[in-house]
Amino acid sequence: MFKGLGGLGDMAKMMKSAQDMQAKMVEMQDNLESITVEGEAGAGLVKATATAKGDLNGLNIDPSIFNGADKEVVEDLILAAIKDAQAKASERAQLEMGKIAESLGLPPGMKMPF
Repeated sequence: MFKGLGGLGDMAKMMKSAQDMQAKMVEMQDNLESITVEGEAGAGLVKATATAKGDLNGLNIDPSIFNGADKEVVEDLILAAIKDAQAKASERAQLEMGKIAESLGLPPGMKMPF
């Protein structure tokens, strides 16, 4: 297609690849908002739900843990559940980015800049 243009053909191919990658990254970012992960603490007594982008969108607390004397324990469980959900969101986002990298022919395990 670009015969006789020297390195310009390679440059055009590179630009096309970059545009394809950008489009796939935008699509992946949109998809991360619809993927839900759940973190939990206290053997499931506290559960936090988040998107794969890490946005917290739900908290479920078993009523059996509400006791005035256990206030600090409940607070710790809530924080632990949120941190677990955020960690799972991060793992899921990396998994989704890995799928894009693979589809673009990038080496397995290559970290994307996000």
